[in-house]
Amino acid sequence: MSEGKGDTVVIKKYANRRLYNTQSSSYITLDHLAKMTREGIDFKVLDAKSGTDITHQILTQIIMDEESTGGEQMLPVNFLRQLISMYGNSMQGLVPHYLEASMENFSSNQAKLRQAFEDSLGNNPLAKLAQQNIAMFKAAATAFMPGLGETKPVTRDQEQDSEIAALRAQMAEMQKQLDKLGK
Repeated sequence: MSEGKGDTVVIKKYANRRLYNTQSSSYITLDHLAKMTREGIDFKVLDAKSGTDITHQILTQIIMDEESTGGEQMLPVNFLRQLISMYGNSMQGLVPHYLEASMENFSSNQAKLRQAFEDSLGNNPLAKLAQQNIAMFKAAATAFMPGLGETKPVTRDQEQDSEIAALRAQMAEMQKQLDKLGK
């Protein structure tokens, strides 16, 4: 898609429930909007007839679609019950700000963890060595036993032990990085 991250894309929703992207001059689906959201593209959905901003309803609909289809649900039942119980509560006005701040904090921590993990892979000679050893082991196993990739190798325990050792080294390095970030 050609939308820039700095521009707000205007989406119009027509009475026939079709969504129209005014920037790309094309009809889109809720899946497209979900993808735009994941890519960080800012958009606003307007009712084509009244001009009313209905972005909130559309985003809620995307969440409901995601929760009802596919694999695991992200929103636990207990959380949903607590959220519903907050409607009409005197604290209702604070909940959106709290949830927004919590999600921003979660995203920030996730980005820090991802960076620490990537840094530990890049700077950890043991992790690099383990990755090279695993690659060489797989190449040797495939050379000596063609078709090994389709079946479980006889030496699967050795490969798993090597992978576990590499993961333990990576986790130890990540813990060091997190400890540094926490200070």
